[in-house]
Amino acid sequence: INHIVHNGGLYKRPFNEAFEETPMLVAVLTYVGYGVLTLFGYLRDFMRQWKIEKCQNATEREEQKDFVPLYQDFENFYNRNLYMRIRDSWNRPICSVPGAKVDMMERVSHDYNWTFTYTGRVIKDIINMGSYNYLGFAQKAGACQEAAAKVLSQYGAGVCSTRQEMGNLDKHEELEKLVARFLGVESAMAYGMGFATNSMNIPALVGKGCLILSDELNHASLVLGARLSGATIRIFKHNNMQSLEKLLKDAIVHGQPRTRRPWKKILILVEGIYSMEGSIVRLPEVIALKKKYKSYLYLDEAHSIGALGPSGRGVVEYFGLSPEDVDVMMGTFTKSFGAAGGYIGGKKELIDYLRTYSHSAAYATSMSPPVVEQIITSVKCIMGEDGTTVGRARVQQLAENTRYFRRRLKEMGFIIYGNEDSPVVPLMLYMPAKIGAFGREMLKRNIGVVVVGFPATPIIESRARFCLSAAHTKEMLDTALKEINEVGDLLQLKYSRRRLVPLLDRPFDETTYEETED
Repeated sequence: INHIVHNGGLYKRPFNEAFEETPMLVAVLTYVGYGVLTLFGYLRDFMRQWKIEKCQNATEREEQKDFVPLYQDFENFYNRNLYMRIRDSWNRPICSVPGAKVDMMERVSHDYNWTFTYTGRVIKDIINMGSYNYLGFAQKAGACQEAAAKVLSQYGAGVCSTRQEMGNLDKHEELEKLVARFLGVESAMAYGMGFATNSMNIPALVGKGCLILSDELNHASLVLGARLSGATIRIFKHNNMQSLEKLLKDAIVHGQPRTRRPWKKILILVEGIYSMEGSIVRLPEVIALKKKYKSYLYLDEAHSIGALGPSGRGVVEYFGLSPEDVDVMMGTFTKSFGAAGGYIGGKKELIDYLRTYSHSAAYATSMSPPVVEQIITSVKCIMGEDGTTVGRARVQQLAENTRYFRRRLKEMGFIIYGNEDSPVVPLMLYMPAKIGAFGREMLKRNIGVVVVGFPATPIIESRARFCLSAAHTKEMLDTALKEINEVGDLLQLKYSRRRLVPLLDRPFDETTYEETED
């Protein structure tokens, strides 16, 4: 399914997203694969119960067998019998800066991934296609590192207090003023953890008697924050404006259940870039609906800030919209800025309220000064306030890398999800056996990738997820593409029925489609 929108009333640029339908045969074989794994899982559980096979998972002690069970066997069924087979594809320990290339500690398992042993060998110069290092600021040399080292020698590593007590440094104040200027909002507040920025601030904004309308693919931090708030939650289909408008209409017409009173607040929760789909929020349409139905908008720009827009100011700039149209602008410093933490930006009244009522502000320890300085230096670089054009060049390089990488993968015949401008690039694997096989084969070829399966994705939509970086050179991308092509042929991953035709004289950002026979 291709979405191509160029509505002059709302969109000032083409909006191209592709979510090719899963081929029927692939879907059937995927379900069969999971079925076979499940049957063998029950067989192995039976063998473990009768001591035929050694049981290595956590179990109740014999003297506690009459207690309420601490470990639910059925809940751990997936971990024991499916996840454990491919566990070596995750939690791989790296021992270098997560830049364009990484060093990884080699490990082996002699008991089918239940435990790992380190060999002492380090695998050098693995091309890193998995880290969220969008602008390449994760580095051990350069202006950011020097500035952070200087602040470390002056302020130390920790603050040992909350912002409301003895932990409010001049660096924190400087960071928040800089972030507010960068976003184009009245005020901003920084937090030490990106996940907690969502999960602890949403409950401060809405509560009982309020309605949250949440995209079905929102991040776990947004879901947790919504649940903790006590507000009523309703889910709309991913990026589907008809579904969102229907929920808004129903909320206004019917009000709260039973009492039929109007909702105190209606808050729409969306993300800038969805980190598993590679899709970009239809922000112009969301803002139009928000204004039409007098609701509030909470925008999570964790993956889009720094990575989208001509000057890296996120999805609002990408669509040419005004920051004033977004009530709560949230983002993280963990990705494009190569640091840690998160922020919320908006009107001064909103930020002053959160300084008092947000759990993250009242109870969390202040951000580490070197981390704060890393963010300040990288933001100034992006804004050009360091006297160079390095930041702008990085934003442009990321956009070029993204379009080039996506186009080449489509030309090879892979099914690629998401928006053509999204640096998150999901490549569909589908079958459970191919999740582990793809990760292992790529590592053999010195390419580090992230593979994702159920329950993080729908059961038949397992995928590999590539994250592009401005630090990737064309040579690195070509090397990665060559190996991906080879592994794609080896594992028969080229499922796409809609091949891109490579034309030597075609402009860089245009595509030509050719339907291929099944």
